[in-house]
Formats: sequence, structure tokens, C-alpha cells
Amino acid sequence: MTNPDARRRGEPPRRGRMTRRRPIRTLLRWIYGGLLGLALLIFLAWGVLALIYAGPRPQWLANALAGAWLIGELGALLVLPRRRGLATFAVLTLLLFGWWSTLRPRNDRTWQPDVERLASAELHGNLLTITNVRNFDYRSETDYTPRWETRTYDLARLNGLDFFMSYWSGPTIAHTIMSWDFDDGQHLAISIETRKEVGEEYSAIAGFFRQYELYYVVADERDVIRLRTNYRHETVHLYQLRAPIERARKLLLDYVAAVNRLVKDPEWYNAGTTNCTTTIRTHVTDIGVAMPLDWRLFANGHLDELLYEKGSIDTSRPLAEVQAASIIDARAQRADQDPAFSARIRDGMVRPPLRSP
Repeated sequence: MTNPDARRRGEPPRRGRMTRRRPIRTLLRWIYGGLLGLALLIFLAWGVLALIYAGPRPQWLANALAGAWLIGELGALLVLPRRRGLATFAVLTLLLFGWWSTLRPRNDRTWQPDVERLASAELHGNLLTITNVRNFDYRSETDYTPRWETRTYDLARLNGLDFFMSYWSGPTIAHTIMSWDFDDGQHLAISIETRKEVGEEYSAIAGFFRQYELYYVVADERDVIRLRTNYRHETVHLYQLRAPIERARKLLLDYVAAVNRLVKDPEWYNAGTTNCTTTIRTHVTDIGVAMPLDWRLFANGHLDELLYEKGSIDTSRPLAEVQAASIIDARAQRADQDPAFSARIRDGMVRPPLRSP
């Protein structure tokens, strides 16, 4: 309100508190509108890509549905009267999510031979017996003799836990594999991957849209590691972890529980939330070990930096030296057909002292 005395003196009226707050409110409205617009754009892009990648085949039909859905959503917001537009937008959104909820993972598709069988495990005391351990004999990446084996591992002989990083797409992205070391010479490697159908190829974008089932490759290192070093010619690093034996055992049993669960209840792979590295984090937190979210879990080519900072790998030397010493490509290529492949790729490596439980 204007001060009466000031008006009598001819002074200009003073602005009240409400006037002073207007710029702040305007700024907040702009911020709110910007965030809402960004969220809307992300949602519309997700919906279009979901229909393109997971919609009904043939592809032209999925593309047509994606285009029609996008036009309908934009038309509802920009053309129709407000109430009718919001109602139409809500209906189209519900239709999209209703369709999305009908997409179910399955175990009965026509799978590629390298992911054709699911592993399963039984534990009797310390003896862990796993069926369908993959141990293919490779002549090239695509030419191999399938070999599925049943193996028994004595958990009382568990000697350590190792971590592989295989660089297949530049320095930022790597495929990660855990491997359990037993003092009888056995190594059990488990790689979390996509389960692809015959004729299907991996796409990082499609991996966000329920295109692949989740698959645990339970394998001999001569299979899952040699495939990458010798036939795909990826750069592979091996880090021997300082995990206490009891923790390594708990982690293995948590993996085994997931392997058995997938036999009955298949799950979707997701390139962002359920991939080779984020799923490892899930297993680690399942056994009660804190592993806060870190950007290197997603740009996982830098995950060895995080492990070094946390003291989970050798820290007796500078990180650059540890990284250089961890590359196993040359040793793996020399050991190609050697039954002692796992021992030979570790030639000269000394396991860092284990942490106490």
C-alpha cells in the first residue's frame, strides 16, 4: 500500500514486497517450465524409441505406430483445447505404458548357440556343482565346437577373486567379468551379458528397450576370456582383487542364486540399469558391502581407477604401472590352446595381500 504522508509530500509511491518478489517468481516459473519441457521431451523420445525398437514387426509398422503416437501426443498438447488436450495426452500415455507392460522376458526363444543353454547350480556342503559350464573350442569368433560341461568346485579351496575388464568400444566402455580362483587350478568365470536370438545383433540403444534377456555366461576362462583376447582382439586387463575369501564366497553364492533364478524367472537386460557392471554392484550390495553410486560404474572403462582409490586392487605402485601390468593379451595369445590357459595369463602376477574380513 502507498504511504499517505508520502503522497501528500508528492513523493512517488514505494513498491511493496509483492512487487519485489515478482522477478523471483518469474524466474522460478521459467525454471519450472524449462524442467517440465525437458522432462516432456525425454518422455516423448523414450516413447518413440520404445515403439521403434520393441513395437510389432515388420519394422515399418513399428515406425508408423511411433510416428502416429508422437503426432497424437504433440497434437494433444499444442492443438486441442487445454482440458481435452490433457485428457487425450493422458490416454495415449496410458496406452503406451499398457503396451509396454505386456512385454515379458522368455526362455523359449530360438537362441544363438553360444547362449542356448542356461546354467544351474546345486550346493552340497562346500561342493558347488554347476551344470552347463561353457567351454567352447574356438577356431574363430563365429566358428567353434560347442561344449557344455558339468563341473564341481570345492568352496573350501577358494583362493581368491579376480576382475577382468575387456575394452571393446574405446577407453570409456569395457565389458566386466568376475572370476573365482580355486587352489586346485580351476577358475570359474561369470560374465553378465545379453541373450541374443538367432539373427539378432547387439545394439547399445536397443539394449534400453527390452530387446534382450539377461544372461549369465558361466564359463571356463579359456572360453570367455580367450574369446576376447584371441579372436575378438580386445584389450583385456586382469586385476586380482583384495577381497577376503569369505566375501568372495558370499559373492559367488549370490551369483549362483541369480543363475538359478533365471532358469525359472527370466529377466530383461537393460543397457543402463541391468548390465555387466551395474549388476555386479547389485550383487556386491546384496552381500552387505557398501558400493555407492559413482560415475565410473557407467563409464566403466574407468572402473579400475575407482578400485584403486578404494584399495581393492594392488596399490603398491602408481595406477599407471598397475594398469600396464594387468594387460594379458600377449600372454593369452601365447597360451591359446594350452589347458593351463588360466595359469599362463597370470604368469608373473603376485596376488596383493587380502584384506581381513
